[in-house]
Amino acid sequence: MASTSSPPPSQILCASFNQENSLFYVGTNDGFRIFDVRTGRLCYEKNLGGINNMEMYFGSNLLAIVGTGEQPVLSPRRLRLFNTKTGATKKDLNFKTSVLAVRLSKKRLVVVLQDRTFIYDLNSTTILEEIETVSNTKGLCAFAPNSEACYLAIPASTSKGSALVYKASEPELICQIDAHQSPLAAMAFSSNGMYLATASEKGTIIRVFLVAQATKSHSFRRGTYPSTIYSLSFGPSNDLPDVLVATSSSGSLHMFFLDAARNRRNQPNKLLGSIIPGAITDALDPANHHIIQKVAPAEIKSCVAVHSVENSQNSSKLPALRTIVYIITYDGYFREYIINTTKSNESSWVLHCEFSLLNTGYSTPQLDEQHMD
Repeated sequence: MASTSSPPPSQILCASFNQENSLFYVGTNDGFRIFDVRTGRLCYEKNLGGINNMEMYFGSNLLAIVGTGEQPVLSPRRLRLFNTKTGATKKDLNFKTSVLAVRLSKKRLVVVLQDRTFIYDLNSTTILEEIETVSNTKGLCAFAPNSEACYLAIPASTSKGSALVYKASEPELICQIDAHQSPLAAMAFSSNGMYLATASEKGTIIRVFLVAQATKSHSFRRGTYPSTIYSLSFGPSNDLPDVLVATSSSGSLHMFFLDAARNRRNQPNKLLGSIIPGAITDALDPANHHIIQKVAPAEIKSCVAVHSVENSQNSSKLPALRTIVYIITYDGYFREYIINTTKSNESSWVLHCEFSLLNTGYSTPQLDEQHMD
């Protein structure tokens, strides 16, 4: 008898959140899925072939998708603007080389190739700027879609950790930030685009820069041994960001407090005295760094987002900052952590919920509060 081989199991090839952190997607070797972060509900699923890159357009029906190339219509050199409501393609954009990253704002579409980056007007899909870049094999970029200027950062060097920052709204180059001695591995803007966080391939130090002045405002030590930083995310504040979180190949979640959070934690009932932080934060100060171990298996890629940072009370009725963090791991899980940090800098966390992204099933673990390192 002829044997029939079963199809390969689904594997996550890409994953991220929409611009509001209200929805998230996973692209797999079968197609893609979209989930609601608060309920875990599978909102949309399409099996059309392997999806290597993807971007959502806020909470709308519009998606940007790039295939793996197993089917001609899903060439890695073709960007498709796809409507989930009609199931039809609104527009195809074809390129000479593979599309490595896609970003969307209300007015702009950014497409990153290995040696150039395109900025489009989203409505007309007219090219506004074509930027020749250094070799960017991972499609590394950072984008601030909710900022008025739509800030865009791309690598400026293959030998050191420098970034070029553009206003995609114009578009125009505004500065170069020299962040690290080693090449960049991760970047992220704050919600308003005021700050840019960077990590190098070494991954021991994470730095935060004030974009308007191209100056360093914070420097945090993640660890002593090298580790690949997979994802960075600021708190969602429209003014000063409260926290910065990172996930790495060690499988840990790192949370760093910025000036705004320290002011809120130490003076919870007073207004911030200044919009611009003063002295550079001491990178070795443990009061600014909290860790949750084993949020993902080691060497498994992950994507992180900070949902909220609020004043609250912990289980001992003490004033605290309550931070909600979402993590997508490429082994197929979504997890929501609630982290409480008191005025005395004691932190504890609870895994509030987790569910499988490949075999959908929402669960709310009944776990005791855990203390952070």
